Amino acid sequence: MEIILKQDVENLGHKDEIVVVRDGYANNFLIPTGQAIVATPSAKKMHAENLRQRAHKEAKIKNDAVELGKKIEAITLTIGAKVSNTGKIFGSVNNIQIAEALEAQGFSIDRKMIVVSDVKEVGNYTADVKLHREVKVKVNFTVVAE
Repeated sequence: MEIILKQDVENLGHKDEIVVVRDGYANNFLIPTGQAIVATPSAKKMHAENLRQRAHKEAKIKNDAVELGKKIEAITLTIGAKVSNTGKIFGSVNNIQIAEALEAQGFSIDRKMIVVSDVKEVGNYTADVKLHREVKVKVNFTVVAE
């Protein structure tokens, strides 16, 4: 079944893409939850018109994301954590702490857009920040003992 996605769906596609999925997945999950609509010929025409009108806005949003990405890549964050005698962190550094450190620097980034590998020791690390579906930057951060 062909559907038009109304929002980004993990492992399926981005907003406004036309994708083919199984009938049960579309009818039982995507359409009832409002994540997609059936791609009828009239819906496809409306979709094409909306995409054409929105192309200029999308280009501006992408350019803004690229500019923000350049600013974020230029900074290095410092995150304090409680540390044992051996240098191991009690717990781990996660995306919430990185989002708070970015907020302190003046960047408002949603924590869900930050991907951090497992950080369990003091040192220098990088995290991926998805600013736009086509713009992904790396932010450098240092974990220090409090």
